[in-house]
Amino acid sequence: MKEKEAVTPQPPLKTKSPVRKRRGSALRKKRQAAADVLALSVERDHRTTTHVSPASSSTPKGLVPALFAISGNFLITIFKFIGYFVSNSSSLFSEAVHSLADTVNQALLLLGVLLSQKKATAEFAYGYGGERFLWALISACGIFFVGASVTISHGITSFNSHEVPELSVLTFAILLFALIIESFTLTKAIDELVPQHPGLSLREMLREGDPVTVAVVYEDGVAVLGVLIALLGTGLTAWTKNPRFDAVGSIAIGVSLAVIAVMLIRKNREYLLGKSIPAEKREEIIALLVAEPCIEKVIDFKSTVLDVGRYHLKCEVEWNGSALLHEIMGEEDLPEIYRIVSADYDEFKKYIAYTTNRVPRLIGRAIDNIEKKITSAFPEVEHIDIEIN
Repeated sequence: MKEKEAVTPQPPLKTKSPVRKRRGSALRKKRQAAADVLALSVERDHRTTTHVSPASSSTPKGLVPALFAISGNFLITIFKFIGYFVSNSSSLFSEAVHSLADTVNQALLLLGVLLSQKKATAEFAYGYGGERFLWALISACGIFFVGASVTISHGITSFNSHEVPELSVLTFAILLFALIIESFTLTKAIDELVPQHPGLSLREMLREGDPVTVAVVYEDGVAVLGVLIALLGTGLTAWTKNPRFDAVGSIAIGVSLAVIAVMLIRKNREYLLGKSIPAEKREEIIALLVAEPCIEKVIDFKSTVLDVGRYHLKCEVEWNGSALLHEIMGEEDLPEIYRIVSADYDEFKKYIAYTTNRVPRLIGRAIDNIEKKITSAFPEVEHIDIEIN
């Protein structure tokens, strides 16, 4: 039909009213602002990803340091227990228990990493990323209730017994060997963190990093400190023949374990409760949203962590209807359409139905484009829900 061809979208008219021109200028400015925000975000993301090695991108975060830590601590545990049975040193016993607890706890961390890689199911639509945080929390509780409590109680018992340990060259050789291994595994764990957070200080990396890798860093850091304390305690005992130096070293090791355990429990608690995306990225995403011509303002913004480097985003926005109207008016020859529909009521109803059906599709297309821009600039945002107020 000739009339149906008339309502087919046509190129915009060359003549525009001053109101249309002002509205178009404002929308072009918002589009340019959105493009600028997106360009800055992509540039920042490019700087970050260029520092990540291929191995780290294909290997689950936390897997490599956990494997190194388990291997190193298992070997050290055997030697420390041998040294304890030979010398009866409280500090060496504390270190042996410490290494045994670390081995078991890091095995739990490894279990969490492996379980978190399971694919999403109908029952768990967002995957099993929380497994990592759950097992890291259990591991931290193990450090507190097993490692710290046993070490402190044994140190107190030794402090009151006045029994002088039989220290020998073997005792110090084992502690020096443990220091080398613990330092190596600590270095591997830090090497895993640095490419993930280029430009950040060690403190910031420990705050924002993968809980499994952070747990290994903390545990190995305390292990290095514990070996140094044990060397100091046993050294003073060997020099003065006073067993209390050795016992105090044992208690100090236990206290350091308890402090680290509390820090790890707090960190994993935050993730299990649904920690939000970092504030800096939150502000960048909101800036990208409000720079879009079709969004007037962001009313509500929520995010929650799904796994390390994976977030779910939900926001409520106020829609700018004039942007949608501008798009419709820009695509159709309105004077010609008006001439047709004003002369025929049936054609008028057809055009109303056509426009009504088209509006949701235009809104859906705009939301899809916004979501693509967000995921392009922030790859860690995997699921996005945008609701219109």
